[in-house]
Amino acid sequence: MCNGEKSGPEVITLGCRLNAYESDVALGHARDAGLEDAVIINTCAVTNEAVRQSRQTIRRAAKTRPDAKIIVTGCAAQIDPQAFAEMPEVDRVIGNAEKMVPTTFEPAQLFSGEKIRVNDIMTVRETAPQLIGGGNRAPEKSQNRTRAFLQVQNGCDHRCTFCIIPYGRGQARSVPAGEIVAHVKDLVAQGYGEVVLTGVDLSSWGGDLPGKPPLGDLVRRVLKLVPELPRLRLSSIDPAEIDPALFEALTTEPRMTPYLHLSLQAGDNMILKRMKRRHSREDAIALCQKLKDKRPEMTFGADIIAGFPTETEAMFENSRSIISEIGIAWLHVFPYSAREGTPAAKMPPVDGKRIKARARILREEGAQVKARHFQARLGQTDMALFEETGLGRLPDFTLVKVDNPPKSGSFAKIKITGADDDHAIGTLSA
Repeated sequence: MCNGEKSGPEVITLGCRLNAYESDVALGHARDAGLEDAVIINTCAVTNEAVRQSRQTIRRAAKTRPDAKIIVTGCAAQIDPQAFAEMPEVDRVIGNAEKMVPTTFEPAQLFSGEKIRVNDIMTVRETAPQLIGGGNRAPEKSQNRTRAFLQVQNGCDHRCTFCIIPYGRGQARSVPAGEIVAHVKDLVAQGYGEVVLTGVDLSSWGGDLPGKPPLGDLVRRVLKLVPELPRLRLSSIDPAEIDPALFEALTTEPRMTPYLHLSLQAGDNMILKRMKRRHSREDAIALCQKLKDKRPEMTFGADIIAGFPTETEAMFENSRSIISEIGIAWLHVFPYSAREGTPAAKMPPVDGKRIKARARILREEGAQVKARHFQARLGQTDMALFEETGLGRLPDFTLVKVDNPPKSGSFAKIKITGADDDHAIGTLSA
């Protein structure tokens, strides 16, 4: 900066939605602590490629802001802090738990003592300390007054063979329902029209709390105790853990959005078994059919990995066909990339070119399902919550474009008149 001026902290996020949420909170803590001339890089460890991108991002940030302190955190830093500490560009490495604590970013404390500030994540029992006390911090940067992502759970007790994330996030742990309700009330008071409950393994919420309440109990409690909340939505959820109370809320509560994003990963039973998933192809199809039978407007998103080790053409075909069988309009495809330290990395791999080709085919299948979804919505009217982009979000997750959109954060009734590849097109309806 010229004239001796200092710039405030900046955060760069890699990886998942939860990381983005935590980046916003960490950035707020850094600003409150008076941290200046610093870049916080929140890394991802989901694949070896993600770790490589994290290191590349660090080098790029150091070149862009040569006078700034580089602070590295996130899952990759948690799992292998020494590797990042050895990078000459890095000034401090802090863990996933530490990045959520306000005092971590006090300059006098942060830049004294050891370069690595990473505790054993498996010993961490607290979840989302920023929520304790009834929601004392609103998300800082990426969330506008439209949708708020609220972390209610962290960690994972499962050990899928492709996943390293439990070693970056620790054991499954839940925020108590009372703290969540208080924070939702605070978010609604600030003007948010939709709250999205999120976590590493969201469906395991409550397993470590007294009485082990299921996620459905939390959902019903939020809806009952915060009647002014217009919409409640869930982030990615395990299809093996839809408890009866959650099923009832999804199918009977009008303020519960008719949309589920499933952590599906594959549509072939042998691949699911080798992934160490807890659902079968038939389980996923039956669940989605039951949901649509009870609530026909229900739509689905899903994550699917293309080219998992040992995947044959017949196994791949089962993953391709489940997209249409379920009707997955909002598909996230991940070409398999081995993560060192996971059991899957030792399994016989699929050729890289074949993985890319399969990923392309899956995306094409998903695009066809989305097009059919848009076609089915033609002529219908629904309520859209408008975002800063000028697009409206319907309850079933459809994004809709209109001429002269209302201001961000407002609801408006929309009639669907057309569609392009990624959006419905509509007009404001009286």
